[in-house]
Amino acid sequence: MIQFFAPDIETTRTLPESDSQHCIRVLRRREGDEIEVIDGKGFFYLCRIVAAHPKHAVVEIVEKRKRDLPWSYNVEIAVAPTKLMDRMEWMTEKLTEIGVNKITPLLCEHSERKEIKTERLEKIAISAMKQSLKATLPMIAPMTAIRKYVESLPENYDRFVAYCDKSIDRVILSNAIKPNRDTVVLIGPEGDFSPAEVKMLLDNGFKPVSLGDCRLRTETAAINACDTIHIVNQLNINNNSSQDNN
Repeated sequence: MIQFFAPDIETTRTLPESDSQHCIRVLRRREGDEIEVIDGKGFFYLCRIVAAHPKHAVVEIVEKRKRDLPWSYNVEIAVAPTKLMDRMEWMTEKLTEIGVNKITPLLCEHSERKEIKTERLEKIAISAMKQSLKATLPMIAPMTAIRKYVESLPENYDRFVAYCDKSIDRVILSNAIKPNRDTVVLIGPEGDFSPAEVKMLLDNGFKPVSLGDCRLRTETAAINACDTIHIVNQLNINNNSSQDNN
């Protein structure tokens, strides 16, 4: 199944140039063929091609329906970007495939990268959204100073910070997560969060957690955290289902 992305499909009835080229030139779709289009806002469209132009294919909408995400809670990962952008791109792809609502690059005291362009990450996320058959595009936030991010975070979120310093009591993330809760996990730079940042986070309700005994790269830690949130929630659903059947 191939999905095409057109954020304004309802108003333009036209595929963007990149998707038009893929649809018409690469896949050789023609007038009358039906294709599947998503808008990144949670909607799926069954469309019929009416003008097979390789730069702006025009369609008519046959059917529109809501395609909800497979999870009902918000998952946010806020992470200090790595020095090498290809690792951030890989992380964005995998987080989108696994399932994330928002990714925020954090500016921390020990950050190796002080600036980041989100356009490339958004393109990676779009591709991963289509590949994983979702219709909702995760938000890729601009680089945000850690204190500003914490101040803007909704109060209802369960807050966790993955921290390497063993002098602070930590719990395993999988043991700390509560099912069906909006959850955010902060992942620090390769030099970790500074003591002042850790104090600020603890003062703002963040719980220090560990992702296991092995030391993980920044991008691996982010993927581990995201996957753990979903696994805990899936296990809760399965346990409740088993109890209902007994």
